[in-house]
Amino acid sequence: MLLRIHPDNPEQRKINQVIETMQAGGVIIYPTDTVYGLGCDILQPRAVDKICAIRGLDPNKAMLTMICKDISQVAAYAQQIDNQVYRILRKHLPGPFTFVLKAGRQAPKVFHNRKNTIGFRIPDNHIAQAIVDTLGRPILSASLKSDDEILEYFTDPEDIFRDFQKIVDIVIDGGIGNNVPSTIVDCTGDEPEIIREGAGTLEI
Repeated sequence: MLLRIHPDNPEQRKINQVIETMQAGGVIIYPTDTVYGLGCDILQPRAVDKICAIRGLDPNKAMLTMICKDISQVAAYAQQIDNQVYRILRKHLPGPFTFVLKAGRQAPKVFHNRKNTIGFRIPDNHIAQAIVDTLGRPILSASLKSDDEILEYFTDPEDIFRDFQKIVDIVIDGGIGNNVPSTIVDCTGDEPEIIREGAGTLEI
């Protein structure tokens, strides 16, 4: 299903439709403030496995990403966040960053990889925020990569629907997406370390 949702004022009835699909184990493709992503309810392990299969990820090795509502929700699923990291999160979120933190006890088992790390995002995107807010917990997310020789990521939701309509349950059309992913910052060491340059400029 291709579901058009207003990017600035998401229609709640359409968001509810997305939530019902996710709670039933469905997989969606949705917009963020960077690239389009695959998403599912973190409490639906089969949906998590499906996203990993689509992206060719080994959940035991890959660092999976949670989309959260706010920093309080990040803190609920991560180990204790020290003052320096908290200040960095406050300064850059919502925004085009993925912050790598140690997984906390509340994080579902699938997120406990060999390094016990999770990527956390709070996108500056009304649709993504409405989904997480209505669901009441984070969603698992993985960027939607393209096989195109020029564009690394899908940007047009109609192209996405054409290629993925038989693979996922809902493709959300929230407008043309970007082709630059989030900047990934590893905050598990003594000092924050950028492990992928992307959108946004890190200020420490």
